[in-house]
Amino acid sequence: MRGSLLLPGLCFLLSLSGAVARKTTGTCHPCPQNAYCVNGTYCTCSHGYKSESGQIYFTFPLETCKDIDECKPPINIYCGVNAKCQNTEGSFYCHCITGYRLLSGDEKFSNSSENTCQKITPSNKTKDTKELQRVVERIESLLNNKTLWGMEERRNIASTATSFLQTVESTVLDTALKAPDQKIQKVQNSTLAVETRVVTDCSQGIMFNLKAQMNSMDIHCDDIIQGDIQGPSAVAFVSFSSLGNIINATFFEEMNDKDRVYLNSQVVSAAIGPKRNTSLSQSVILNFQHVKMKPGIKKIFCVYWKGTKEGGHWSTEGCVLMQANETHTTCSSTHLSSFAVLMAFHSQKHDPALNVITYVGLSLSLLCLLLAALTFLLCKPIQNTSTSLHLQLSICLFLAHLIFLTAIDQTEPKVLCAIIAGALHYLYLASFIWMLLEGLHLFLTARNLMVVNYSSVNKFMKKLMFPLGYGVPAVIVAISAAFKPHLYGTPDRCWLHTDQGFIWGFLGPVCAVICVNFVFFFLVLWILKRKLSSLNSEVSTIQNIRMLTLKATAQLFILGCTWCLGIFQLGPAAHVMAYLFTIINSLQGFFIFLVYCLLSQQVQKWFGEIIKSKSESETHTLSSRFGPDSKSSENKQR
Repeated sequence: MRGSLLLPGLCFLLSLSGAVARKTTGTCHPCPQNAYCVNGTYCTCSHGYKSESGQIYFTFPLETCKDIDECKPPINIYCGVNAKCQNTEGSFYCHCITGYRLLSGDEKFSNSSENTCQKITPSNKTKDTKELQRVVERIESLLNNKTLWGMEERRNIASTATSFLQTVESTVLDTALKAPDQKIQKVQNSTLAVETRVVTDCSQGIMFNLKAQMNSMDIHCDDIIQGDIQGPSAVAFVSFSSLGNIINATFFEEMNDKDRVYLNSQVVSAAIGPKRNTSLSQSVILNFQHVKMKPGIKKIFCVYWKGTKEGGHWSTEGCVLMQANETHTTCSSTHLSSFAVLMAFHSQKHDPALNVITYVGLSLSLLCLLLAALTFLLCKPIQNTSTSLHLQLSICLFLAHLIFLTAIDQTEPKVLCAIIAGALHYLYLASFIWMLLEGLHLFLTARNLMVVNYSSVNKFMKKLMFPLGYGVPAVIVAISAAFKPHLYGTPDRCWLHTDQGFIWGFLGPVCAVICVNFVFFFLVLWILKRKLSSLNSEVSTIQNIRMLTLKATAQLFILGCTWCLGIFQLGPAAHVMAYLFTIINSLQGFFIFLVYCLLSQQVQKWFGEIIKSKSESETHTLSSRFGPDSKSSENKQR
């Protein structure tokens, strides 16, 4: 009885002395790790640990304190329903399972009586996606900000791109981590696409596949989960459709000067968070779809954007090409960053026969155009509004062929090449506009036969032909140069780039002119057919108009056919089309001189009169030298 009364008192004294001993551990004999001394005599394990022997108090020096697994099955009494327990060294925490969240918004808890996991309603998911959508819209506005990217110095552009990419990655990751219950989010617009994934735990060997537009990424789950960070982790994959036009292949410093290197994929960014860790334990796999399918690929580079103090550039460090075909390239990387695919292409081989045809044909065309222009200027019998139109067409073609023959290959410096390309763009457009004016003039002339009002045609054409003939192509070239000046000049030729459909700044107006002129010519022939059946007094005038119409139609066919063949220089028939394009292009000047000068009766008559007058003058000179007076003078001298 007395012993039973003393036992509670003894326990109280032991606990009191243990409290004192915790303050004076320096006087206690050594205890194992994760244990503390009680009353200077016994050791006991810290909270969250238990002794291997199972004793609460022990004195054995080799005793060990092991972690207590609070999350050990069969039942978890700490976290409650709709939650999962996560054991840690000496402690534990709870987090809600997928589809549930705490009302407080916290990610972790340890007392289920005070925290309950509630099911997420669809409205929450919509709200989370809308937040990412707003982020994407802000990124798009930055990409389209011309003031932000309108810098001339490469260093400033590279520096801005580096800051921009870092900001995008951080912002997208933060948005994903603010909604951990939204495991996968996808947002896409015309400028970029984003996919994020929130990860809380990993199964052994699992990999995640993220897709954005035409590209994808495979990353190991173990590289996403960051062990030293409590809470969920996230991975983001972003694809930019237009950023490659800003940080293009010119920022690749490892290329050979002889190689023509192009950016042939979209720029993508990959990042994990909340802690920005760029190095990986296992390589990430990146799959790119090519933007264009170009023949003659010489070499492929898998590159990443390397930010530096000077701004940044494309680098191959840590990036390896795994495989490639005509449409896709697969790369691997040991780190995360912004990536792209660069391709070096074989320079276009020159065909010696084509070169000979080009130089000989264009030289002949230049000579014929010069003779045609002189004829239009000097032959007074044919000088009228129609001749003025022919003259301007001949001048434009002469200048265009001259620049093409002498400067089409002057690709360096790039500014000069761009100016040459712009001049060719303007002169060839002007040629087609003058042909359009010829068609309009013929139509108005034929129409006025029906209303007997010939003078109004000449007045109308004289007022409008020069503003339209030289003004319209100037406006088209100015608009093209204002929006995309960097697309004037290619690595092989000083002509318009085919990227982004820029070549249609020339082909579009050309096709429009051809279609409108064919309409004019058919209308003219229809009017003439009606007029011939009802009027015989003006048959000669009508026949002249019909002859001009046929000539103009043939001229349109020759010039228009040339550029139609140029469009179809693709595929297996490219070589044949190149020969046809070169031959017909070389015959343009000869055709104009032949049809409008050599076959013109007025020109023939004028040329005959010149020869006749010249021969008469020579005869007069000879007769004056060898006439009667000269003979009498000879006799006198004798």
